[in-house]
Amino acid sequence: MKAAPGSRRFELKWNLVGILGKLIIDVLFATARIERKIPEPARPLLASNRYIIAFWHSRILLVSHFFKGRGGVAMVSASEDGEFIARILQRQGQHTVRGSTTRGGLRALTQLIREIKKRQVPAAVVPDGPQGPRFMVQPGVIRLAQKTEIPILPVTYGAERMKVFSSWDRFILPYPFTRCRLVFGAPLTVPSKADSPVLEACRRELENELRRMTREVDGYFGHQID
Repeated sequence: MKAAPGSRRFELKWNLVGILGKLIIDVLFATARIERKIPEPARPLLASNRYIIAFWHSRILLVSHFFKGRGGVAMVSASEDGEFIARILQRQGQHTVRGSTTRGGLRALTQLIREIKKRQVPAAVVPDGPQGPRFMVQPGVIRLAQKTEIPILPVTYGAERMKVFSSWDRFILPYPFTRCRLVFGAPLTVPSKADSPVLEACRRELENELRRMTREVDGYFGHQID
């Protein structure tokens, strides 16, 4: 019998998921050799709390590990898969807002804006989640940057040795003791008074940058993930 949301059994189960998930990720990347590529324009943003990180659904593991303990706010799908991610992020010291472009999108976006302003912390959005299409930026992250007047900082990563799943997002799981490369892109500022054509141009610019970065880091290790 499935535990009802909010029940003691439900909370016990998902708290355990969060603890074990964080532990596994911590151990995995403790064994990895992690290189970082951070362009000069991104450095002052990372030293502040004024940025929105945007990364593909398939590249969440190392990104979440790098930003753990920073108290950021992440938008996470309201699905059961999202519950798994949310509990791990919470154990990593992040706050979560539940929703996506397909489920509770407007409400979640409004709540995310409120949390960013209240807490004065970074935000995290997976622009091709929770169900794709893969490597296509949905407009929610652009609207978030417009409403908060906070720049978007694209980030991705690759690994020398890894498992590539056959899921819709081609999720990657680095093997222990492998080399990983975490790559940041050029920050993108969305004008607060931008009209629809400008917002669409910003969406395409972010999508192209994330795709370019991901192709580059995969190619760095000799991979081409279709």
